[in-house]
Amino acid sequence: MIDPITLEVIQERLISIVREMRATLAHVAHSSVLYEARDFSCIIMNGKGEAVAQSADNPGHIIPLPWSVRVAMERFGDDINPGDILIINDPYAGGTHLNDVAIVVPVFIGEDLVLLPAIRAHWADVGGMTPGSLSGTSTEIFQEGVRIPPIKIYERGEPVSGVMDLMFANMRVESERRGDLQAMIETCRTAEARIRELVEKFGLGTLFEATGLLLDRTETRMRRLIGTIPDGDYTFEDYLDASGTSDDPVLLKTKLTVTGDSIAVDFTGSSPQVKGPINASLAVTTTAAFAILKTVLDPDNPINHGAFRPVTVTAPEGTILNARFPAPCGGFAEIRRRTQSVVMGALSRALPKAIAGDVKGSANHCYVGGFNPETGRHFIFYEYPAGGTGGYEEADGSSAFRSFDEGDFSSIQPVEAIENEFPIVIERCALRVDSGGPGRHRGGLGIVREARLLADEASYSVLSDRCVLPPFGLHGGSSGAPNSFTYRRNGEELQPGAIPGKATGTELVADDVVIMRSAGGGGFDDPLARDPAAVALDAAAGYITVAHAADAYGVVLGPDGSVDTAATEVRRKALEEARCVLRVVATAAADAGEYEHGRRWVRIGAASARQHGFVDGAPLEVVLAVGAPLRAWTRVDNALPAGGVWLGPEGSQILGVGQGDKVWLRSLALGPAELRGDAEPRKVA
Repeated sequence: MIDPITLEVIQERLISIVREMRATLAHVAHSSVLYEARDFSCIIMNGKGEAVAQSADNPGHIIPLPWSVRVAMERFGDDINPGDILIINDPYAGGTHLNDVAIVVPVFIGEDLVLLPAIRAHWADVGGMTPGSLSGTSTEIFQEGVRIPPIKIYERGEPVSGVMDLMFANMRVESERRGDLQAMIETCRTAEARIRELVEKFGLGTLFEATGLLLDRTETRMRRLIGTIPDGDYTFEDYLDASGTSDDPVLLKTKLTVTGDSIAVDFTGSSPQVKGPINASLAVTTTAAFAILKTVLDPDNPINHGAFRPVTVTAPEGTILNARFPAPCGGFAEIRRRTQSVVMGALSRALPKAIAGDVKGSANHCYVGGFNPETGRHFIFYEYPAGGTGGYEEADGSSAFRSFDEGDFSSIQPVEAIENEFPIVIERCALRVDSGGPGRHRGGLGIVREARLLADEASYSVLSDRCVLPPFGLHGGSSGAPNSFTYRRNGEELQPGAIPGKATGTELVADDVVIMRSAGGGGFDDPLARDPAAVALDAAAGYITVAHAADAYGVVLGPDGSVDTAATEVRRKALEEARCVLRVVATAAADAGEYEHGRRWVRIGAASARQHGFVDGAPLEVVLAVGAPLRAWTRVDNALPAGGVWLGPEGSQILGVGQGDKVWLRSLALGPAELRGDAEPRKVA
């Protein structure tokens, strides 16, 4: 039996190997998305394809990797040999999107397959219909680049050059792609050397015993923590803004069933897969559910496969969360984050003090690609602006910050690196004023980033979300400002594409300025409960305007920035009395339905709609004192009694309210200026 000290030493040695992999790849990679942004993740798996060790890695990259390895093992069977190197990016085989390319290096000691170090890294381009491969309007996976099933690029130590030549012939900026691949291979070989040293020191039997014990120990800890959640069913739903080929919102639904020391997460009822690029594999969906549970229940301890064992995730095949070929999957990060949102929403009533307001809700893929005449080469500028994190029980959210689900990514690329590598000048980078969701603890602020094109022409593609329906607050907290991606030409600000956050190959010309505004985090608890002194400090720091202090928090500031206590008391009372608080009624018009065109409808009486400014067909949210708000669309119903609201049977069940209970309705009908975060008009290009 292995002793506890040896067990801990082996665990830390394995984690240190992963850390060395991260440091190595960051030093030898060829593209800035890897050496600056660190958009990659590393892992060590056992011979069964189970995660044994990882470090400061992106859960969205790394948790599906064992799935990919198991698919590869099923494909090759016993034909995995010393010297083999596998490559894969297929979303339907445990991949994410095509840009995330995985390399797996089996490590053998004699005839024994010991461990498998692996890397999943974002390649800046893998072909497809637009520079950078990702776009907001792709309709099938063929448009997103080269799809690589599990194949060997080295066999018994020899490169399979024809395979690599075929791949790179279909990718832009070939030298970078080849350089990044070689960097990934050499990084895994460094890990192989360290694994051999580990075996030499402790012996193969001890290593096998230790890895098994580490997985079992993690499972036991996770089950104990799940046991602290009250048994029961917890349900919630949320939406992506649009598919990319239609402006209709896309519904996600979940039910968490807690039974003793296990959790079942069921996404039945979510939208069928769509033609746009926001579909995901079941591996990605499983990742999203697990990431929330691990973050909430056990944020500090190392992750390995044992933590997955108590969690079961299901989603019907052919839906947006278990998509079938040839559905495009470029927006896996967008749907993964929205999947996390619905799991957060479901847990927010079971563990109200453990959940924070929603985050920016998107990877915010923003690509500017073209030809640089100074270098005689194509260029691909890839930006991914961080946003605000949600407010939580103890404090405000963080501003311009990577959230819990993004690993050791940089918040933004350094200006010097961008201007040295691309025909781009960064003209502005600042916190986005008034973007944090109001609450007793407010959400963190997003950023504003402006980049001027110096080349004669380029194309601009965007794949984002939370550009229409903003990140939600919790327990009465308000939404953060939504994401926004536009460009300025001759002083006029334009939206690339017909749907906010979804654009493909919009033409840019010299001196056009790409404007990226990232979302703020959702607020936590009632904004009118925020300490007025904290509001005054935010205004003094430039985080909020004086008008926002009065409108969102009811805090009136004097000319010197101090709190006018008497005026604040009057203002807060007026804001509270002006809220739309209605009583739930059990019946509505005979044709009443909870869903139409993929979205939930809430019915309110005409008098209440007029009084509170609700417009038929506009989005709103139903707010409760405890839990996440329910998003829906307004249906003005003349048949309802004054002061009444019809939520539908399922809506009432999700919110835990019944006939006669009071609910607070809040409008989400943002105009173009509010969507963008300023008062300038906007046109569609």
